[in-house]
Amino acid sequence: MNSWPLMDETSKLYPLYSRANVGEIFPDPITPLNASLGFQHTLEPGWRDAFVACGVWDHDLYDNQVDFNILPAFGSYLYINMSLMRLFGVRVPGMSAEAVDLQYFGDMPGIPSYESERRDFDENPEFEAKAGAWLAEQVLGATDLAAYDADRAEVEEIRRTRPDLSAMTDAELVERMNSFETLLRRLFKHHIEASLKSGVGLGAIAQLAEAVGKPEQALTLVAGLGNVDSAGPSLRMWELSRAAGDLEVAALFDAGTRGLYAKLKESQSPAVVAFTEQLDRFLADWDFRGPSEWEIRATTWGVDPDLALATIDRMRGVDASEAPETKSADRGAQRDAAAAAIGEMLAADPEASAQFEAVLNASALWMRGRERGRTTAAMLIHELRLPALELGRRAAAKNVIDDARQVFMVFADELDGFIADPAAYRDTLIERERIYLDLFDRTPPFVVDGTPTPVTEWPLRSSHTATVAAPGESIAGVPACGGTARGRARVITSPDDPSALEPGDILVAPITDPSWTPLFVAAAAVVVDVGAPFSHAAIVSRELGIPCVVSATEATKRITDGAMVEVDGTAGTVTLL
Repeated sequence: MNSWPLMDETSKLYPLYSRANVGEIFPDPITPLNASLGFQHTLEPGWRDAFVACGVWDHDLYDNQVDFNILPAFGSYLYINMSLMRLFGVRVPGMSAEAVDLQYFGDMPGIPSYESERRDFDENPEFEAKAGAWLAEQVLGATDLAAYDADRAEVEEIRRTRPDLSAMTDAELVERMNSFETLLRRLFKHHIEASLKSGVGLGAIAQLAEAVGKPEQALTLVAGLGNVDSAGPSLRMWELSRAAGDLEVAALFDAGTRGLYAKLKESQSPAVVAFTEQLDRFLADWDFRGPSEWEIRATTWGVDPDLALATIDRMRGVDASEAPETKSADRGAQRDAAAAAIGEMLAADPEASAQFEAVLNASALWMRGRERGRTTAAMLIHELRLPALELGRRAAAKNVIDDARQVFMVFADELDGFIADPAAYRDTLIERERIYLDLFDRTPPFVVDGTPTPVTEWPLRSSHTATVAAPGESIAGVPACGGTARGRARVITSPDDPSALEPGDILVAPITDPSWTPLFVAAAAVVVDVGAPFSHAAIVSRELGIPCVVSATEATKRITDGAMVEVDGTAGTVTLL
């Protein structure tokens, strides 16, 4: 697996792959260590297990000569196998390949139709019956998230009992990194199961809303759920932003957030000490969160607290009326009202009424389950990141490598050799990192149908242009959270640079992952280039109660930073004013 950049084999039976959805959590290339030890290495088998657990097929369906059927890397960028996701949609009663496309991948250009790849064996009564039983018992019939709560407790205990990494030998650090494989596989299995279940729930809600003549209520019925893990940091950061109103604390913020954490720790002021203690409690819970947090090379809030402080700084200027809990409660009230109205319409039909209640409960439960599973896995990924960084720091201190993060250019089967003689890997790691960083300026194909094009033929991001939208022109996307908002567009390409976003601005981003969530608090609305009703931006916008449009193709290129825009989350449009 040590060829670099990564170019996995494609499946002959299931040839269609997409960057949609996976691009939320991996907007950047995956590193060698994370591909061979961490995320890709454990998510692939966990995802295989999840599909089998859903009853849609058995393990013998997989194209076994392909190591990564579901989550391959082409040019070190990760892709999801759309063919298998569509097959899931075909075999689950009430779903379809087209529904999967819309909910998971959005309305993006260049995606071949399902009919162009339909296989003779796709429709299978035996597996459709198994999937139907799974749907009835484990999706609609579920009443709790006990397995996900148990996972969380297990991972929190691992974090609570984390040893002093600086006192461990190099070999012990490698042993710790390798000790989580079985648990990560199970966590990813549970996360993917919840993702599939919540997708089914979202589709069923849309169908029911359409059936009663209220299609516009579909997204309202899955908004303001409460207890969604992705929104957790926003609520805690909001509290910190209010505490930062103290004059002494505010003075430190006003001087700039670069190096702010060190200044807070140095201060002897009782008010600053109290704030810093509150901040440290937040970081202890959310140290794993940050841009591209499932990439173990990523710089998270725990690794660099100034990233979190920069976001808290933007929240300081947000009016108290915009509190995330208030907006979420408002959306929750709208959800309850919509549910009550539809329930009243169905009251004369006990069977339809019971079905609606089951679907309503399941959609909420599994949306929470998806974010719970996703967050728990990110917590454990951090436990791979920290020992790897410790190894890197030691090597950098000996001038064996130039920077601690070059350790992520090592493949898993090279770790023993690296700790035995790190100097022998110096030139290799420098060259891999050079190639890795160059990949950031490459635009991977959004869809791969068959064989991916060579990386050398991928266009450079820096040379890409798009026609800027003129005043009065609208960019069409996919509705993700209803409502309308007007404001100044702020085009932001990275969540670790929130300096441009002011309260009431419209956040325009290429794609979002959980580390972007706190920025949503200050935003009047959210627009993303890529996404679907089931994507991160959509889920969090519905939870925090702000209009959202996803799959607004090239919005970050077509909307000029600072332009005045109107976002209609119900219609799925962004209009230049």
